[in-house]
Amino acid sequence: MNIPDMIDVKRASEIMKISEQRVRALLRSGQIIGRQIGKVWAVSSESVAEHMEKNGALIKDVPPLKKLPDIKALSFFSGAMGLDLGLEQAGINVILACEIDKVCRKTISANKPEIPLLGDIWDYSASEIRKYAGLSESDEIDVVVGGPPCQPFSTAGTRRGFKDERGNVLIKYIQTILELRPRYAVIENVRGLLSAPITHRPHAQRGNENPALSLDELPGGALFHIVNLLRNGGYSVSFNLYNAANFGVPQSRERVVIICNRDGLRVSHLQPTHSENGNFNLPVWRTLREALCGMEDLEHEHVNFPENRLRYYRLLKEGQYWKHLPDNLQKEAMGKSYFSGGGKTGFYRRLAWDKPSCTLVTHPAMPATDICHPSEDRPLSIAEYKRIQQFPDDWVFCGSILDRYKQIGNAVPVGLGAAVGRTIIRHMQGIEDITPANYPFSRYKNTDDASWEANVLKILESREKESLSSFRRA
Repeated sequence: MNIPDMIDVKRASEIMKISEQRVRALLRSGQIIGRQIGKVWAVSSESVAEHMEKNGALIKDVPPLKKLPDIKALSFFSGAMGLDLGLEQAGINVILACEIDKVCRKTISANKPEIPLLGDIWDYSASEIRKYAGLSESDEIDVVVGGPPCQPFSTAGTRRGFKDERGNVLIKYIQTILELRPRYAVIENVRGLLSAPITHRPHAQRGNENPALSLDELPGGALFHIVNLLRNGGYSVSFNLYNAANFGVPQSRERVVIICNRDGLRVSHLQPTHSENGNFNLPVWRTLREALCGMEDLEHEHVNFPENRLRYYRLLKEGQYWKHLPDNLQKEAMGKSYFSGGGKTGFYRRLAWDKPSCTLVTHPAMPATDICHPSEDRPLSIAEYKRIQQFPDDWVFCGSILDRYKQIGNAVPVGLGAAVGRTIIRHMQGIEDITPANYPFSRYKNTDDASWEANVLKILESREKESLSSFRRA
């Protein structure tokens, strides 16, 4: 039986770079935690990471790799390394990671102890980054990738954008790209980046009785500013809003991916490998059933629903949510939320076996974002989260159970990262990908760079005309 978040002695020895005999000695002395199942030791992955941290494995300047790969990538805001794993699947190897979150740093060190791990991106100059990566000032950097914190641009938050310190870190990342001058740069973020202004005005302060929105407050201003910074730095910019399900990920998850090229040659949009209904001569989306195949006999670690919500879940079948409850129970189950706007599809949501999972969130048992197993009365487990995000089963996640849910829920699906890597490599080879005509990359229209920019320019031109007209009247 596989035990969640436990690894065998061989894997522990590989991670810690010590002999299997030494691992067993540490187990017997209690310096790392494990338990014997018959004659076999199962080792706590968390304990391994903590032992490594105590013994200096999490220092910032781990020696660079002795032999650098042909295609070299630097990773920033690395998180749990979902994007990086995808790039590696495509043939692009990460030689340095950068992450400030303490628990994510443990996860990175537990899985990739051989690569240098930097901390806060604000603490390093371009020259220092090169030094830690084992690169000279003249060495070529092939790819820089990163997904800066997305909360400042999320439509679910306050959308403080560049006024938020986490919004400013996106500008710092752009500056780092322009200083390092990689051949390619990748920026991953939430859908809200497409419509985020530079300065957000609360909705309560809008309307006819308030001044018109300024140029900085118009939708799309933040991304428009970022695109201009990159273009002025000599980079071509292409982007779109992509549903990860279109790239073989068993999850419907939409993210903006921007790919920049230093040579000014525009990079094609990602090439889909699947489609929702099997159109475009592509296989249909991968399902939850496919993702969780073979996990029936595992001992799953998961949080639980409180009994006052669990009693409603027992009345729901796979693929159903609160609207499928008996009419007389819907208001009771939803409480005050029953009268709020929107479809509220995240309440009391059971996944369907034969569809992709919904977007994984950082906690599967919160009232508005419940993610319940299709046939069991519980949230998805840590192991199931890993499968849906396409992490290897033996990928170690450190921290408490909530830390692990958060890391996996925040990660870029590995399959989406692989699609990014394949697109970059094909561009390196001079191959121009042609996207199937009218392919729906997401639920939304006009999210590709050309359509989006035309729409934003139209809004800007309209606003400038209004301002000029107001000036003349004055």
